[in-house]
Amino acid sequence: MELIANQNIKEFVQDDRKIVHKSSSKFIEANTIEVNLNHLKNDCIIPVYAKDNQTAMSHYEFINSTREVAQKRFKSSALRPSIRVSHQIKGRIPSAMGKPVKELLEHEKTIYYERMMFLIEIPNHQITINNQVLNLTIGGVRSFNQENLYAKKSIEKFKVFIGYKNTVCTNLCISTDGLKSEVRVSSLVELKDSIFQLIEDYNNEIHHHKLASLNNFSLNENQFAHLIGKMRMYHFLTKTEKKGKFPIQLTDSQIGTVVKDYFNDSHFKQDNGSINLWNIYNLFTGANKSSYIDSNLERNVNAYEFIQNIGNSIKNKTPNWFLHN
Repeated sequence: MELIANQNIKEFVQDDRKIVHKSSSKFIEANTIEVNLNHLKNDCIIPVYAKDNQTAMSHYEFINSTREVAQKRFKSSALRPSIRVSHQIKGRIPSAMGKPVKELLEHEKTIYYERMMFLIEIPNHQITINNQVLNLTIGGVRSFNQENLYAKKSIEKFKVFIGYKNTVCTNLCISTDGLKSEVRVSSLVELKDSIFQLIEDYNNEIHHHKLASLNNFSLNENQFAHLIGKMRMYHFLTKTEKKGKFPIQLTDSQIGTVVKDYFNDSHFKQDNGSINLWNIYNLFTGANKSSYIDSNLERNVNAYEFIQNIGNSIKNKTPNWFLHN
């Protein structure tokens, strides 16, 4: 099977007049709802560790700490977080004990959210790939289900990331060095230090170059079908058979979404059946938006690593189980 490398691309943006800059969908879907920072600050209780009644670091503190670091690092004050939450935990104040649910007043209800994901777009830090604008973005995930709230207060876990958000479809583009999937801290000071260190370690120029280079490589319809077939086969291989093959984290249903969007997505489908790796990558990250909050970032990075693996195989003409028989 011959794999195609585009050799006639002089620049990744040929005509600035054709740039697409549109944002109309969610950066994560699954079972999430959108909330604002004031709601998390004023309307939500803060979980505590049962054994010593010490408070856990709240979603509000996490988001606000990230915003403060970003404001200092990028010298910008116009940073509004986009926040999505899931798994609402409901309660009530003591005086409402035994009261029927339908008779509860608003001040008698308590809530907090077990899982939360947010992102903050950095103003005036943009790149353009294939006539699509991507905004530099920083954010994080907090999942209280990963904490033992029945014990004493201990080290708390967070996930933080920096990368790009495609404004056409709100897909997140996160590289391997743009994600810290297990930040363990015991204070907000340590959390801020970890966020700052992530920003310092992240090389946006290399990330931009690797994303843009995906435009250089294409698959025709038969090659794309072969790739998808092998991706679906992967999940049914034995542990022994999976050795030496790139591990895929997208689920079978998400791979099905990739196929559907290959035909229907107005931004990334191609009428002649041929599709470049940049568009395939966006089909992957678009399908990943159906992942739950606590697995979204890891699958996003996995999609990035997988598409880079495919691109390297085409470029270097090296064997790849997903591309060749």
